[in-house]
Amino acid sequence: MSDGLVNDPADPVTVASARSFGHAASVYHAARPGYPREAVEWLVGDAARILDLGAGTGKLTQALVALDREVIAVDPVAEMLEELEVAVPGVPRILGTAEDIPVEDASVDAVVAGQAWHWFIPERAIPEIARVLKPGGTLGLVWNSRDTSVDWLREAGEIMHERHDASATFESYVKVGAPFGPVEEHTVDWSARMSRSAFLDLVRSRSYFITADAAEQAATIAALETLLDTHPDLAGASELEVPYRTRCFRARLAG
Repeated sequence: MSDGLVNDPADPVTVASARSFGHAASVYHAARPGYPREAVEWLVGDAARILDLGAGTGKLTQALVALDREVIAVDPVAEMLEELEVAVPGVPRILGTAEDIPVEDASVDAVVAGQAWHWFIPERAIPEIARVLKPGGTLGLVWNSRDTSVDWLREAGEIMHERHDASATFESYVKVGAPFGPVEEHTVDWSARMSRSAFLDLVRSRSYFITADAAEQAATIAALETLLDTHPDLAGASELEVPYRTRCFRARLAG
């Protein structure tokens, strides 16, 4: 990684990190926050048939179904799609990648990716996304990012060995280019309330934690428990309020 961004999504280390989510799919789904309605509505506009690319366990899929949209879920990890079936029963699930999308040409109004674009190989994924979109269709990209301007979250990030938050630079990183038009951006600020144990499960769902050895995992959780016990903004709190920024980007296919 460099500045929190994936250098080469095809690199074996990156692939192993991405696939590692399959081993913790249940924890991932239970821990990860969803997406605020305002953000998802902006992302897809009036698109009726939507392909959720890199759908994972279905967090974004759920939000799209709540908007009464027809959704197809595509992900390369079978365990993630099994969790998606539990969370959003009835949504078509297809094993596939952004670089090889197993759906017909010009068959969807929008393609969306939640927390996933940085795993794709753009020079191969962009032509595939353009292929499956109808003329004038939308590509929508979205990331949930914890607001680390809050002191205790910044300290938690340091304990978790987080690098620079990739979403902070996505306005320059998301360069889609032809055959898409200019990229638009929208940000929604919101908060998620969760228990201490839910916050620790959120940590356990991160690729850094999943791929760490048992000793490093134990040390990370112990340090975070100490932070939650002692930070003046948190001491004695049974619930945490975790502030988020949801960063949304969209571009329309020419035609």
